[in-house]
Amino acid sequence: MNVHARPTRTAAELALADIYRSARPRLPGGAVVTAHRDLAFEAYARTGLPGARAESWKYTDLRRLMVNAFPLATAPDVALRAAAAKAGGLLSGLGLRRLVIVDGHLDLTHSDLANLEPGLAIRTIAEVLASDRPLLTFGGAATANPMLALNAALATDGAALTIAPRAVIARPIHLAFVNSGAKTAAYTRSRVVVGAEAKVVLVESHEGPDGAPYQVNAAIEIVAGDGAEVEHVSLTREGNSALHVGALLAELGARARLSTLGFTTGGAVIRNDLSVRLGGEAAVASIRGVSLLAGTQHGDTTLAIDHAAPGGQSRELFKAVVDDRARSVFQGRITVQQAAQQTDGKMMVRALLLSDEARADHKPELEIFADDVQCGHGATAGPLDEQLKFYLLARGIPEAEAKALLVQAFAAEAVDAVGYDALREALSQATVNWLQER
Repeated sequence: MNVHARPTRTAAELALADIYRSARPRLPGGAVVTAHRDLAFEAYARTGLPGARAESWKYTDLRRLMVNAFPLATAPDVALRAAAAKAGGLLSGLGLRRLVIVDGHLDLTHSDLANLEPGLAIRTIAEVLASDRPLLTFGGAATANPMLALNAALATDGAALTIAPRAVIARPIHLAFVNSGAKTAAYTRSRVVVGAEAKVVLVESHEGPDGAPYQVNAAIEIVAGDGAEVEHVSLTREGNSALHVGALLAELGARARLSTLGFTTGGAVIRNDLSVRLGGEAAVASIRGVSLLAGTQHGDTTLAIDHAAPGGQSRELFKAVVDDRARSVFQGRITVQQAAQQTDGKMMVRALLLSDEARADHKPELEIFADDVQCGHGATAGPLDEQLKFYLLARGIPEAEAKALLVQAFAAEAVDAVGYDALREALSQATVNWLQER
């Protein structure tokens, strides 16, 4: 294998080649998994870090934004695991089954593995890889996205969940990713397989300390069988110096239903890729996002919806509140394959700009190869509605409180669709907390 198949151009790319070379012998997996890792790294190396010349990355130039590449985080010691187990206060007390992933390693000691519901099986990705099962590839997506290919090459651990057909997992499962910082990088890969007619609520949270530069590359795959119902919420609250690259890849069977919400408040640079394929007839996807950005934060959500079977329905709604000199990016594409007749797909993205220097870039797209469809998209960006603000001021509400109420109402449209009541209330409180910090 030649990790320098493509001449490197940046210090970060040079460092990544060295990191992979030194980490390769220690990463979990036998000969088969290692061969897959090599192929994934070679796919990354052919292009290197994505930059402005790549259409899907032109607003988020990692060749410029990722100045350094940090070494892989080592397995946390006892003290660090104990400290990380106390993190995630926003979601504590909600009755979630918590699985703690510290610096890229699933901590079984501080995870809640007692009294698993019938039909639920939990393993570590490291354990699966140690059996030489190559779960680190997502078909063509692993090579089309260089950061996802890099994740496949360097992934250390994550959660592997299997839910049996017709099982109803009443207690939501929380994957709590905690990063200690200290100029390290965590590469995690998780996989959730939901059997036919099964139901589950999945929650991800990503957090770390302020003032400590660290890097995260986290990917999760969800495979929903025929008639399965999956609700998924991802909360990104990384430290203010962190670079976070995330990916959600979902495959829906016939009549499967996926509802997912991405909620972002923390991180210096945040890029979340969502790829959802409605592969079965009459599958339904509801995909939403809320980004609350301030300072010099850069938040990018890039979405690809693939309608591959007849009768599918997708709804996409993304809201961004942007203050100071922050920048919000949304790129979304709905593709309707020729076989996907009677598809119904609608996409809307809205940005609320709270300062003159705030910026929002929107690029919604439709790519339709069928003739019996209903599809549409829209995008808006602008300041607070002065008439609504005046209405509140005229009724004696202070200006700061009036602005906060309008921002809360703006974000609530996406958050209110969360079905698990306690989780929905926690996310509403997160909006309040962000506003109070302003």
